Amino acid sequence: MKAVLSGSIAIDQIMSFDGSYADLIQPDKLHVLSISPLVKKMTRTRGGIAGNIAYSLALLGEKPILLASAGSDATDYLSNLEKIGVNLEHMHLSQLPTATFSVLTDSNNCQVGGFYPGAMSDASSLNLKAFANDDVLMVVSAHDPGQMAKQVLDCRKLHKKLLYDPGQQSLILDKKDLEQAIDTAEILIVNDYEMGLLCQKLEMSKEEIIQRLPLCIITLGKEGAFFYQRLDGHQKHLTKAVLLKEVLDPTGAGDAFRAGFIYAYLHSWSIKNAIQLANVVASFAAEQYGTQNHQLKWPIIKQRYKETYGEKCPN
Repeated sequence: MKAVLSGSIAIDQIMSFDGSYADLIQPDKLHVLSISPLVKKMTRTRGGIAGNIAYSLALLGEKPILLASAGSDATDYLSNLEKIGVNLEHMHLSQLPTATFSVLTDSNNCQVGGFYPGAMSDASSLNLKAFANDDVLMVVSAHDPGQMAKQVLDCRKLHKKLLYDPGQQSLILDKKDLEQAIDTAEILIVNDYEMGLLCQKLEMSKEEIIQRLPLCIITLGKEGAFFYQRLDGHQKHLTKAVLLKEVLDPTGAGDAFRAGFIYAYLHSWSIKNAIQLANVVASFAAEQYGTQNHQLKWPIIKQRYKETYGEKCPN
């Protein structure tokens, strides 16, 4: 089985400041909200959910297939991914600029960001027809809402396994499209905040959403992740995160988590072990500034896995 990654390819502008949003925001003045922290650090780096997942998956030894759209300004970016083993045969090159994500992080790792879609909106040619006869895990992460809905429908028609990762696009997606995605997905991965958005949009409780899925994973940042499997009656399981001395930048940790999980899933690990690997891979991303600056070496991964979970890494 191979992983086909649909989502954003973007340039990330990552900024941070000393202090917290909580100290800057006046709750009784939200209707005229205006804050302007002094930025301590700013970098421009390669990012986007699909690009980030592909990067970590390739470092783990996979050859993920990118099904995404980028602008002509992303030539160096794509060349770098290709060098480490990412399959770019199904990429679409747009005349529009590559998507850009800007995020500002406070000292508590709380974030406010904005996303310019650019080339991501020019992706009408991206579909699953080329994989009709292939054994693939289709990963649909947050990008153009229309394309997300279409790709879910393709998965349904072609009977492909779907890992659905809607992110904050849940706010923009139609309720009907979200319902169809939940009913089609083999796996849903969201963070705790995104699950709240899903509940709000679908007008359902968290428990109701979980019951409709074979596997639901809710990430909790430094607390780890919950997972719920249909196989055991959707019991709640908590997998602790890796304890780090310092988190430099949490921006790409969620995408690295997904890469670790996808690798383990493709290799038929147990769900518990897959999420433990996901937490370990995420920890390496959080230790670096930027979403594609970390390195992954299996001997070090195995050591951190054993130190954290007290058991041998299955790989």
